[in-house]
Amino acid sequence: MSAATRENAPHARIEAAIRAAGARGVPALVAFLTAGYPRRERFRADLAAVASAADVVEIGVPFTDPMADGVTIQRSSRDALAQGVTLRWILAELAAMPPVAAPLLLMSYLNPLHAFGYAELAAAAERARIAGFIVPDLPFDEGGALREALKTRGLALVQMATPVTTAERLAKVCAASRGFVYAVTMTGTTGRHVAVPDDVVAYLDRVRAAARVPVCAGFGIRSAEQVARLAGHVDGVIVGSALVEVLERGEDPAAWLRALRPATA
Repeated sequence: MSAATRENAPHARIEAAIRAAGARGVPALVAFLTAGYPRRERFRADLAAVASAADVVEIGVPFTDPMADGVTIQRSSRDALAQGVTLRWILAELAAMPPVAAPLLLMSYLNPLHAFGYAELAAAAERARIAGFIVPDLPFDEGGALREALKTRGLALVQMATPVTTAERLAKVCAASRGFVYAVTMTGTTGRHVAVPDDVVAYLDRVRAAARVPVCAGFGIRSAEQVARLAGHVDGVIVGSALVEVLERGEDPAAWLRALRPATA
């Protein structure tokens, strides 16, 4: 892949969107929604609304055992599955709908991706204008096959770091990650409010120092105060459970996202 091609690759769109937010003096917003939740027929409209205010959008593929997720995303996955939402349905919907304003990632547990077949998955993702994947139950050491399949299409496999990741492993994770490094703010599951103590900030600074791509913090981000606290220590924040709850309540997701961060400089 030539330098020019690499610059135009799908994974490069993710990094560019996050860097562009930084250039405006604000942290990037990576916004998560579960595909087809609360209502499958509103997926396209909900996605477009979220993408109008977020810098990057993470689309959750519903799964029967979302072990890294708290009760909100577990609930959304269960309900989306009951409505017949599948990985193939998501990819078909994305391929058929008009492009949205932000780069898209799929967040999926490994089983649906493995069952789909990695080569076919990469091709279908490219057609659906997906820029990358997050796979929370895929250990870094076992991700080579998927990483290579995605790489052939220029797609990102975002790697995750946690507060207990060793310095040696962090260097490997950061070297392999494309798009951004997902810095989990705590051990455990998503959805709980995080106070962002000094030790978490210090950990995020370590991740950022090790990374060659942007670093985005996720798990428990719910308020503008948290975003302000994290600004300067990460390039972006990932908001998931709180946004899913906004959609559940029928509120405007774009307005809620815009209220999370200060006005652009």
